[in-house]
Amino acid sequence: MGHSDKKFSKPEYYNNRELSWLAFNQRVLEESSDLTNPLLERLKFLAIFSSNLDEFYMVRVAGLKDQVKANFTKPENKAGLTPKQQLSAISDHTHRLVKQQYEALTSLQSKLKGEDVEFKEIDTLTSKQHNFIEHFFKEQVFPVLTPLAVDAYRPFPILLNKSLNIIVELSGKHEDQKVAIVQVPSVLPRYIRLPSVTGHEYVLLEQVIRHFLNRLFVGYKVTSSLLFRITRNADLTIHEEGARDLLLEIEKELKKRKWGAAVRLEIEDTDAYDKFLPMLMNELEVEEIDLYTITGPLDLTFLFSFTSILSKDKDHLVFQSFIPQPPADLQPGESLYEKALRQDLFFHHPYESFNPIVDFVDEAADDPDVLAIKQTLYRVSGGSPIIRALKKAAENGKQVTVLVELKARFDEENNVQWAKELEMAGCHVIYGMTFLKTHSKITLVVRKKNNKIERFVHLGTGNYNDQTAKIYTDMGMITTKRKFGTDATNFFNYLSGYTEKPSYHHLIVAPYSIRDSFITLIDKEIAIHKKHKNGHIIAKMNSLTDKPLIMKFYEASAAGVKVDLIIRGICCLRPGIEGVSENIHVRSIVGRFLEHSRIYYFYHNGEEKCMLSSADMMTRNMDKRIELLFPVTEASHKNRIKNILDLQLSDNMKARVQNSEGVYSHVEKKDQRQINTQAICLEEAYRISEGEE
Repeated sequence: MGHSDKKFSKPEYYNNRELSWLAFNQRVLEESSDLTNPLLERLKFLAIFSSNLDEFYMVRVAGLKDQVKANFTKPENKAGLTPKQQLSAISDHTHRLVKQQYEALTSLQSKLKGEDVEFKEIDTLTSKQHNFIEHFFKEQVFPVLTPLAVDAYRPFPILLNKSLNIIVELSGKHEDQKVAIVQVPSVLPRYIRLPSVTGHEYVLLEQVIRHFLNRLFVGYKVTSSLLFRITRNADLTIHEEGARDLLLEIEKELKKRKWGAAVRLEIEDTDAYDKFLPMLMNELEVEEIDLYTITGPLDLTFLFSFTSILSKDKDHLVFQSFIPQPPADLQPGESLYEKALRQDLFFHHPYESFNPIVDFVDEAADDPDVLAIKQTLYRVSGGSPIIRALKKAAENGKQVTVLVELKARFDEENNVQWAKELEMAGCHVIYGMTFLKTHSKITLVVRKKNNKIERFVHLGTGNYNDQTAKIYTDMGMITTKRKFGTDATNFFNYLSGYTEKPSYHHLIVAPYSIRDSFITLIDKEIAIHKKHKNGHIIAKMNSLTDKPLIMKFYEASAAGVKVDLIIRGICCLRPGIEGVSENIHVRSIVGRFLEHSRIYYFYHNGEEKCMLSSADMMTRNMDKRIELLFPVTEASHKNRIKNILDLQLSDNMKARVQNSEGVYSHVEKKDQRQINTQAICLEEAYRISEGEE
């Protein structure tokens, strides 16, 4: 990188990682006011925004607070903000966004009324409805509640992360004031449907509990109450060095996660606010900037299940359902294994079904000629058909090696469970490598036919998760090319045994090699551009944070190479800065599906190089993950991918572009044609499967 280092390193050329993530979550929030989205889908985007924000506080904000506690004042290495400055900017920005979120909720609630769907306040219920909730409270709620007194003998309770609680003030016979806390049980549904003549009427569980609070404190009078919710630090500190057994270490840490330090307090805006606030802030040790005063129901993640239940009656208010189609590379009834021996197979989920990938493992489990199955698993669904197939394969006496990544954040508990189940079934389970997360997506099936060994390799950009495969866009391929087979064998041996890092034909593996390869590829594009003046790079990913790679893009832009970046989430690079990044364009597509595929394309004066990867251009993916980057070798597949990239670059419905200040706005529609990439890909999948191609 040499002399250009300093020139491209100035803090004003970068977006801070955390603030860039908030800008992404703002794009999610904006979908709730996009009139092209059906009403219940708009409501669901409010839930996605909330759930994203919870995780952000539990991990990113918690980490910054830890730095402040440890008196760490060094600015981060891109935009140059100290931990304190970041926390303050995050707080300002998030307070603004949460206010917008609740304004959006109010507006959507009034639209729901037009569809005969309404959340009622208790004092507006009919006598029939009131009798109904009284009975409901007595039968189903009261037995589950546990009032917790707070006094000299019973200290302020340790409340669960993300739980909803009511703090209550009571006055007794002797006029002495007492305080108690009642947790809103998460085992009960958050909303209760009321009997009503017309339409759908609901009441929130916390309102019902609050209405009947007196019944919990017989002999006392409830003088006031207030709803609040806390978010805790949920980042696991796993001590890998010296851990005899990572499985046990993680199980131990998971128990502690529920009780991390409070990093945010959400509290409803009512008359009792001033009475309880000092006590809550003191007991929970939260500061002013962590306080969110909410006008409306706390914790909108309940809208996930609410929209899902309501959609059964109101299907005109959700996206039209679609059925993932058979892949274009497979004819109905055609054997995946036979076809793969003749050509590489390409998959584009969720437009094309994920079932063939499940069948790939399932058929291998039953095929008497299959000797071994090896697979990496990062996030797996509950009741996963892939896990079932692997267990069956082991029971059928095949050599099954599964790398289960125990450290996949918020999936640790699931993965510990899967690891145990697979071991019980006779699979050889490995947990990856010390200090590295295995994030690569690869499966190898070894078959012996007519005394010849055949190797089938599946490589992908997304997890082996049949549930998320319906809502994440990802790409994958199955190949029987000899060099891919050799690479896959070497890769698994490297993971499971003691061996020096192998050299590969096609696979490029992080840590170490992926960043180096990207730098070599960008350098090559710069060199070719100097000669032919037609340099073009397109890179699509979830997030871009890696400073050496950003500086490389700046160098390419300064040399005149055209760089198109399609980045859904965090982007620390700022486009359009004169002399630095004026040839770089950054866009983000947030739509019905979560854009998850990673595609890296280099024009190379017509000798196009097209690669797929499990890795984003993030420092952690380059340095702290085992990742795979692999070339797409078939011309027809390259063309398909290029067409998809072109489509995304012309999207004018769901795309936002970033300006040189780091601010995103909707694309200006130059022509009248509306281009919504995801909708077009859906239509195309249907067209191909109906044989119109």
